[in-house]
Amino acid sequence: MLDGWRKLAGASRAGDALGAELVARWSEPHRRYHDLDHLRAVLRAVDLIHEWAADPVAVRLAAWFHDAVYDGRPGWDEERSAQLAQARLPRCGVPAARVAEVARLVRLTAAHDTLAGADRDGAVLCDADLAVLGGDGYAGYAAKIRQEYAHVPDELFRQGRAQVLRRLLATPRLYRTPPARELWETRARAAMTAELAALER
Repeated sequence: MLDGWRKLAGASRAGDALGAELVARWSEPHRRYHDLDHLRAVLRAVDLIHEWAADPVAVRLAAWFHDAVYDGRPGWDEERSAQLAQARLPRCGVPAARVAEVARLVRLTAAHDTLAGADRDGAVLCDADLAVLGGDGYAGYAAKIRQEYAHVPDELFRQGRAQVLRRLLATPRLYRTPPARELWETRARAAMTAELAALER
Protein backbone atom coordinates (compact mmCIF):
# COMPACT_ATOMS: atom_id res chain seq x y z
CA MET A 1 0.00 0.00 0.00
CA LEU A 2 2.83 2.39 0.82
CA ASP A 3 4.29 1.76 -2.63
CA GLY A 4 1.25 3.48 -4.09
CA TRP A 5 1.69 6.33 -1.64
CA ARG A 6 5.33 6.80 -2.68
CA LYS A 7 4.30 7.11 -6.31
CA LEU A 8 2.08 10.03 -5.30
CA ALA A 9 4.22 11.76 -2.68
CA GLY A 10 7.67 10.87 -3.93
CA ALA A 11 10.40 8.80 -2.31
CA SER A 12 11.63 11.07 0.45
CA ARG A 13 12.00 10.86 4.22
CA ALA A 14 9.18 13.37 4.63
CA GLY A 15 6.96 11.43 2.24
CA ASP A 16 7.69 8.10 3.92
CA ALA A 17 6.99 9.59 7.35
CA LEU A 18 3.68 11.02 6.16
CA GLY A 19 2.70 7.74 4.56
CA ALA A 20 3.38 5.91 7.81
CA GLU A 21 1.38 8.51 9.74
CA LEU A 22 -1.59 8.16 7.43
CA VAL A 23 -1.56 4.35 7.63
CA ALA A 24 -1.44 4.64 11.44
CA ARG A 25 -4.39 7.04 11.41
CA TRP A 26 -6.46 4.78 9.16
CA SER A 27 -5.60 1.85 11.48
CA GLU A 28 -6.93 3.44 14.70
CA PRO A 29 -8.79 0.87 16.82
CA HIS A 30 -12.05 2.83 17.10
CA ARG A 31 -12.62 2.66 13.35
CA ARG A 32 -14.95 -0.02 12.01
CA TYR A 33 -15.80 1.14 8.49
CA HIS A 34 -13.56 4.17 7.92
CA ASP A 35 -10.41 2.07 8.09
CA LEU A 36 -7.62 0.85 5.81
CA ASP A 37 -10.04 -1.42 3.93
CA HIS A 38 -12.17 1.62 3.09
CA LEU A 39 -9.11 3.57 1.96
CA ARG A 40 -8.03 0.69 -0.28
CA ALA A 41 -11.55 0.43 -1.72
CA VAL A 42 -11.69 4.15 -2.50
CA LEU A 43 -8.28 4.03 -4.18
CA ARG A 44 -9.37 1.02 -6.26
CA ALA A 45 -12.54 2.85 -7.27
CA VAL A 46 -10.49 5.92 -8.28
CA ASP A 47 -8.39 3.63 -10.48
CA LEU A 48 -11.56 2.52 -12.28
CA ILE A 49 -12.75 6.04 -13.12
CA HIS A 50 -9.57 8.17 -12.92
CA GLU A 51 -9.67 9.11 -16.62
CA TRP A 52 -12.57 11.43 -15.78
CA ALA A 53 -10.43 13.52 -13.39
CA ALA A 54 -8.63 16.73 -14.37
CA ASP A 55 -5.91 16.05 -11.76
CA PRO A 56 -5.85 12.33 -10.85
CA VAL A 57 -2.88 12.86 -8.52
CA ALA A 58 -4.80 15.41 -6.46
CA VAL A 59 -7.78 13.03 -6.35
CA ARG A 60 -5.64 10.14 -5.12
CA LEU A 61 -3.95 12.33 -2.50
CA ALA A 62 -7.39 13.50 -1.35
CA ALA A 63 -8.49 9.88 -1.06
CA TRP A 64 -5.59 9.25 1.32
CA PHE A 65 -6.59 12.25 3.43
CA HIS A 66 -10.39 12.29 3.20
CA ASP A 67 -10.97 10.44 6.49
CA ALA A 68 -7.46 10.68 7.91
CA VAL A 69 -9.01 12.34 10.96
CA TYR A 70 -12.06 10.36 12.00
CA ASP A 71 -13.97 10.82 15.24
CA GLY A 72 -17.48 10.26 13.90
CA ARG A 73 -18.25 13.98 13.73
CA PRO A 74 -19.50 14.80 10.22
CA GLY A 75 -18.11 18.03 8.86
CA TRP A 76 -15.58 18.40 11.66
CA ASP A 77 -13.72 15.26 10.58
CA GLU A 78 -13.44 16.45 6.98
CA GLU A 79 -12.30 19.90 8.02
CA ARG A 80 -9.59 18.52 10.28
CA SER A 81 -8.52 16.08 7.56
CA ALA A 82 -8.24 18.95 5.07
CA GLN A 83 -6.19 20.94 7.55
CA LEU A 84 -3.90 17.94 8.01
CA ALA A 85 -3.32 17.79 4.25
CA GLN A 86 -2.53 21.51 4.17
CA ALA A 87 -0.04 21.11 7.01
CA ARG A 88 1.72 17.94 5.83
CA LEU A 89 1.79 17.89 2.03
CA PRO A 90 4.04 20.94 1.51
CA ARG A 91 6.81 19.10 3.40
CA CYS A 92 6.72 16.46 0.67
CA GLY A 93 7.23 19.02 -2.07
CA VAL A 94 3.64 19.01 -3.29
CA PRO A 95 2.98 22.32 -5.11
CA ALA A 96 0.78 24.84 -3.29
CA ALA A 97 -1.95 24.76 -5.93
CA ARG A 98 -2.25 20.97 -5.66
CA VAL A 99 -2.26 21.13 -1.85
CA ALA A 100 -5.15 23.60 -2.04
CA GLU A 101 -7.00 21.31 -4.44
CA VAL A 102 -6.49 18.30 -2.18
CA ALA A 103 -7.86 20.21 0.82
CA ARG A 104 -10.86 21.41 -1.23
CA LEU A 105 -11.61 17.86 -2.33
CA VAL A 106 -11.38 16.49 1.19
CA ARG A 107 -13.88 19.11 2.39
CA LEU A 108 -16.26 18.10 -0.41
CA THR A 109 -16.65 14.61 1.03
CA ALA A 110 -18.56 16.04 3.99
CA ALA A 111 -21.66 16.41 1.79
CA HIS A 112 -21.49 14.70 -1.59
CA ASP A 113 -24.76 16.25 -2.77
CA THR A 114 -23.27 19.79 -2.75
CA LEU A 115 -20.88 18.98 -5.59
CA ALA A 116 -20.91 21.43 -8.51
CA GLY A 117 -21.71 19.96 -11.91
CA ALA A 118 -18.45 20.91 -13.63
CA ASP A 119 -16.17 19.68 -10.82
CA ARG A 120 -14.45 16.70 -12.46
CA ASP A 121 -11.99 16.02 -9.64
CA GLY A 122 -14.73 16.32 -7.04
CA ALA A 123 -16.94 13.99 -9.05
CA VAL A 124 -14.27 11.29 -9.22
CA LEU A 125 -13.46 11.46 -5.50
CA CYS A 126 -17.07 11.52 -4.36
CA ASP A 127 -18.04 8.73 -6.74
CA ALA A 128 -15.14 6.61 -5.48
CA ASP A 129 -16.08 7.32 -1.86
CA LEU A 130 -19.65 6.16 -2.57
CA ALA A 131 -18.67 3.13 -4.65
CA VAL A 132 -19.37 0.88 -1.66
CA LEU A 133 -23.08 1.63 -2.05
CA GLY A 134 -23.13 -0.22 -5.36
CA GLY A 135 -20.72 -3.01 -4.46
CA ASP A 136 -21.05 -6.56 -3.22
CA GLY A 137 -20.43 -5.73 0.44
CA TYR A 138 -23.30 -3.36 1.19
CA ALA A 139 -24.67 -5.30 4.16
CA GLY A 140 -21.22 -5.45 5.77
CA TYR A 141 -20.73 -1.74 5.14
CA ALA A 142 -24.05 -0.88 6.81
CA ALA A 143 -23.22 -3.08 9.81
CA LYS A 144 -19.82 -1.41 10.24
CA ILE A 145 -21.39 2.04 10.10
CA ARG A 146 -23.69 1.00 12.94
CA GLN A 147 -20.66 -0.22 14.91
CA GLU A 148 -18.94 3.14 14.50
CA TYR A 149 -22.02 4.79 15.99
CA ALA A 150 -22.48 2.21 18.75
CA HIS A 151 -22.68 5.06 21.27
CA VAL A 152 -25.89 6.34 19.61
CA PRO A 153 -29.17 4.79 20.83
CA ASP A 154 -30.96 2.61 18.28
CA GLU A 155 -33.90 4.92 17.66
CA LEU A 156 -31.72 7.98 17.16
CA PHE A 157 -29.41 6.05 14.87
CA ARG A 158 -32.32 4.78 12.79
CA GLN A 159 -33.64 8.32 12.38
CA GLY A 160 -30.25 9.74 11.45
CA ARG A 161 -29.35 6.93 9.08
CA ALA A 162 -32.75 7.12 7.39
CA GLN A 163 -32.27 10.85 6.89
CA VAL A 164 -28.89 10.28 5.22
CA LEU A 165 -30.34 7.61 2.92
CA ARG A 166 -33.33 9.76 1.96
CA ARG A 167 -31.05 12.67 1.10
CA LEU A 168 -28.85 10.51 -1.09
CA LEU A 169 -31.78 8.81 -2.80
CA ALA A 170 -33.36 12.21 -3.54
CA THR A 171 -30.43 13.23 -5.73
CA PRO A 172 -31.17 12.80 -9.45
CA ARG A 173 -27.88 10.90 -9.82
CA LEU A 174 -25.87 9.36 -7.02
CA TYR A 175 -22.80 9.25 -9.22
CA ARG A 176 -21.55 12.16 -11.30
CA THR A 177 -19.21 10.41 -13.72
CA PRO A 178 -20.57 8.24 -16.54
CA PRO A 179 -18.40 5.20 -15.71
CA ALA A 180 -19.44 5.30 -12.04
CA ARG A 181 -23.11 5.50 -12.97
CA GLU A 182 -22.72 2.50 -15.23
CA LEU A 183 -20.83 0.53 -12.58
CA TRP A 184 -22.78 1.33 -9.40
CA GLU A 185 -25.94 3.47 -9.75
CA THR A 186 -28.62 0.79 -10.14
CA ARG A 187 -27.28 -1.50 -7.42
CA ALA A 188 -26.66 1.38 -5.02
CA ARG A 189 -30.22 2.68 -5.29
CA ALA A 190 -31.64 -0.80 -4.78
CA ALA A 191 -29.46 -1.46 -1.72
CA MET A 192 -30.20 1.90 -0.10
CA THR A 193 -33.92 1.60 -0.77
CA ALA A 194 -33.92 -1.81 0.92
CA GLU A 195 -32.01 -0.51 3.93
CA LEU A 196 -34.33 2.47 4.25
CA ALA A 197 -37.39 0.21 4.16
CA ALA A 198 -35.90 -1.94 6.93
CA LEU A 199 -35.16 1.13 9.06
CA GLU A 200 -38.71 2.43 8.66
CA ARG A 201 -40.48 -0.80 9.65
